[in-house]
Amino acid sequence: MILLQYLMSANELNSATNYLPIALQLLFAGGFVAIMFLLSNFLGPKRKTSDKLENFASGIETHGDARSPMAVKYFLVAILFVLFDVEVIFFYPYAVNFKSLGWSGFFEVVLFVVFFLVGFIYILKKGALKWED
Repeated sequence: MILLQYLMSANELNSATNYLPIALQLLFAGGFVAIMFLLSNFLGPKRKTSDKLENFASGIETHGDARSPMAVKYFLVAILFVLFDVEVIFFYPYAVNFKSLGWSGFFEVVLFVVFFLVGFIYILKKGALKWED
């Protein structure tokens, strides 16, 4: 009997009517965005001058083509930054729980730091951070 009541209450929780408020909120948000776009299009100014149609780059005069190749070093340093930044984030759970992890947790973090340093030394040996090339 209790199992039957539990199954009935589970079915009531998973019914489609429980999702109606979420659907209404999504429809309202989408409608609001569409109405604001239409209002700004109809009520906004329509004067298109050559100055307004020109690309704006933070007040700096544009020069050259936007399709000019960039140095791969820039992307390499950006990817390495993200990689090492994410690795450093893994120190936070250890810092929060270091007492409860004990010596085994300490040795695991030391092993993590060793892998971290081996990767960093590899990057330095490959010359990934040298800009003079």
